Amino acid sequence: MSEQINKTADMEDNDKAQLQLERLQATLNRACKNVPFHRNRIQEAGLSDITELKDIENLPFMDRTHLATHYPYGLFAVPLRDIVRIHTAPGSGTSPSISGYTKTDLMIWRKMVAGAYAEANVTDRDIILVHLPPGLANWARDYKNGGEAVGAGVIPNAPLSVGKTLMVLRDYKVTTLVTTPVFAQHLTAHMFERECHPNELNLKQIILVGAPDDGHTVSEIRDSLHVDVWLNYGLSEIPGPAIAHECRYHDGLHINDDHIFPEIIDPATGRPVPAGEKGELVLTTLSARAFPLIRFRTGDMAKILPQACPCGAASTRIQWLAEQADNYMLISGIRVSQAQVKESLKTALKLPSIGCTMERSCRSGTDILLISLTMDDHLFSDEIRNLQQLISYAEEILTEQNGIKVKIRLTQQRV
Repeated sequence: MSEQINKTADMEDNDKAQLQLERLQATLNRACKNVPFHRNRIQEAGLSDITELKDIENLPFMDRTHLATHYPYGLFAVPLRDIVRIHTAPGSGTSPSISGYTKTDLMIWRKMVAGAYAEANVTDRDIILVHLPPGLANWARDYKNGGEAVGAGVIPNAPLSVGKTLMVLRDYKVTTLVTTPVFAQHLTAHMFERECHPNELNLKQIILVGAPDDGHTVSEIRDSLHVDVWLNYGLSEIPGPAIAHECRYHDGLHINDDHIFPEIIDPATGRPVPAGEKGELVLTTLSARAFPLIRFRTGDMAKILPQACPCGAASTRIQWLAEQADNYMLISGIRVSQAQVKESLKTALKLPSIGCTMERSCRSGTDILLISLTMDDHLFSDEIRNLQQLISYAEEILTEQNGIKVKIRLTQQRV
């Protein structure tokens, strides 16, 4: 019996690999035909043909600098007349990031998000509340569409306070909340401060997006609110949420690898690492028509779990790690370039150089970028009011550029 099961699993793996290869070949053909950036780079790599999945390792990488360089439409692989939706996000540079979708792309993405909902036991009897920060507005739309696809009632994203969010959860009998870990923690604290017992809610499950588990947040939320907690993985710039999701066993995240092909590489060398070892997650879209990504370096650290999942699904599973492979910071799903922030800060403050440190902080249930600016001779001013105005201006500029709240504080120079 076990031998028969193993043969069936091998056949499914072979069928999936063949599907992935065919979709990869089609993606590369479309990209080379319609996108000069892809055609020139693949020609420079000297790769004439892809005959097996392993050949993907010979293709060049993409990263976020390429998105900025070819802003706005330079990476689109279809005519603009075939685009039915254009997403913009804050991006990691001076320009916003952009991605486009055909009707087929949107249909596929809706099915992927609906599949993540289904794994979290969301059905047409549930009511979903989406509560995400402004920088993840595109994800909010996708989670709304995916919820409607499973037939659930959906309360779209709205900028409500934590108090009014709690009212909506209670009064509307919400069963499913889609939010970030930091807001879920803030909501939990707010409830207990006001002696609102979790049994007063109909909440059954929380889907957390934007950050990996730090080892205790998920368990704390689950135990405090008496709910099931599910992690979803996505990219804030492109292509969207629910690239990977947990199944009922909560042992790693299943990647939708029939549409997105994952690799794990050594971030220093760019070479693949063995299954089970950690490295940088690299993604290649297999079915995206409008905006193909070829070996896109996410900057996220992860590792592939080689053993089969007890749920029986054949999709690749990853463990999403709470660290970054590059100089970006992950703040509620939004990548922030520390180098770009520092350059923008120097420009806003009109200074030739600055000394600063950056960290993720939390204010009222929202992740913010906290910049500690070192006081030195460059910052001394005859009127402190002028310095305060410059700092306020810099906070506004950086908040607008990065799509997250930025707070600057002054610290004494260390002796």
